Amino acid sequence: MVIYKRRKSSRQRGSKTHGWGAMKKHRGSGNKGGAGMGGTGKKGDSKKPSIWAIPHYFGKYGFISKNTVTIMPTNISYIEEKLPLLVSQGHVKQETGKYVVVLEDLGFNKLLSNGNVTKKFVITAPYASQKAIEKIKQAGGEVTGLLPKKEKKQKTDDGRDKAKAAKADEADNDAGKE
Repeated sequence: MVIYKRRKSSRQRGSKTHGWGAMKKHRGSGNKGGAGMGGTGKKGDSKKPSIWAIPHYFGKYGFISKNTVTIMPTNISYIEEKLPLLVSQGHVKQETGKYVVVLEDLGFNKLLSNGNVTKKFVITAPYASQKAIEKIKQAGGEVTGLLPKKEKKQKTDDGRDKAKAAKADEADNDAGKE
């Protein structure tokens, strides 16, 4: 009967060091405790004073907002230079004398103004600098698909948000009337 032999990676499941003995033997950074800030535990006396100087070394701080948008910008000059290649690959279409460019298809989401516009473009992008929009319009093109700009919250003199302060004042007035 043929014996089924499992892969080494699956046989090693549950084994901390995967056959390399102690962790210190296969760490790949000599005998200095690890890589980077490794070995700087709370009781590591040799580095303790220098670690105290780093304010957020111990513990977890902050969070990463899921609403952040990573801006991937490109310049007008990039589109101008790569235009023949982009047309041949089908990323840019030519319609009625204008080149139709969807920036997100190219992996970008913001248009910047570096470069000269020599052709008419219809560019669809969620973000674009004001100067880039002006350059495209002067050449007879247009920029579409822009997201509306978010208005910054206005603060009162005492540092509170105006909208929240107005609601709080209304609530105080309503409570005083009753």
